[in-house]
Amino acid sequence: MEESVIFQWSVFRSVLAILQWWGFNVTVIIMNKWIFQKLDFKFPLTVSCIHFICSSIGAYVVIKVLKIKPLIMVEPEDRWRRIFPMSFVFCINIVLGNVSLRFIPVSFMQTIKSFTPATTVVLQWLVWRKHFDWRIWASLIPIVGGILLTSVTELSFNMFGFCAALFGCLATSTKTILAESLLHGYKFDSINTVYYMAPFATMILGLPAMLVEGNGVINWFHTHESVWPAVIIIFSSGVMAFCLNFSIFYVIHSTTAVTFNVAGNLKVAVAVLVSWLIFHNPISAMNAVGCAITLVGCTFYGYVRHMLSQQSPPPGTPRTPRTPRNRMELLPLVNDKLDDKV
Repeated sequence: MEESVIFQWSVFRSVLAILQWWGFNVTVIIMNKWIFQKLDFKFPLTVSCIHFICSSIGAYVVIKVLKIKPLIMVEPEDRWRRIFPMSFVFCINIVLGNVSLRFIPVSFMQTIKSFTPATTVVLQWLVWRKHFDWRIWASLIPIVGGILLTSVTELSFNMFGFCAALFGCLATSTKTILAESLLHGYKFDSINTVYYMAPFATMILGLPAMLVEGNGVINWFHTHESVWPAVIIIFSSGVMAFCLNFSIFYVIHSTTAVTFNVAGNLKVAVAVLVSWLIFHNPISAMNAVGCAITLVGCTFYGYVRHMLSQQSPPPGTPRTPRTPRNRMELLPLVNDKLDDKV
């Protein structure tokens, strides 16, 4: 009886974690699109900078004031040598995501973001000459095919937004690969990651945001009809962005890798549906099919990764300089659980 109660609580906790993660993630995406489209605040650099400021403050409060998470100490030299390069790519990743949201629908942007596993595998293969099991390559076929079908049939296609989203995938992959090498020896959770990276990202982005968008923001303040309600919404999106980071910490400890992968792909479907209900962007039948193929491909990719990670190398396998030491070396170094940080 006691085991049944524990199992039920575990299931309830997992469902609750996934739902709150979905809620924060979809809310941030929809709020950002609302800011660009409905509030006519077409300044993605400034929005990203506000998100970083809110995340910096939120992480400080959680770690230093509320002491919910212990601070992972990092040497000052390592902050500049390891974390600063990560912060730079982290900054580019978020900015490109917001830029793409300004020009293309949420549904299209989310579908392109699902291309990240493919870019990660290709980058590691090209740069590090990393070996991958043939099943990893096969699992990328429906992802690539679905992206191509979605792009060709997208009714609101915008080349600049498409390129921003695609390069955002490359930035996400680069960030993940850099994390494996630059943060070796430090076991960061999502809150400590934000604690160290968000201030650097704010510093990196602050001056470009003022130079590129400063005059536009000032003009917006003078011409927009309801400035302060709009400002509240913009800063609320920053608060929600931090809450999303904190929710990832809860999900990591409440679900398995397979559950997370499936939930992540369903989250994309939820974001597409909610954005369509709010913004009524046109979606053709073939476009919906392409999106579905991409999500199925991502789920299959996650399943293949999980299956390979559970296997041991065959006994007596001869070792060569290019032979992976174990099955995990056949897998991409992508941490899907941390790719949603904003």
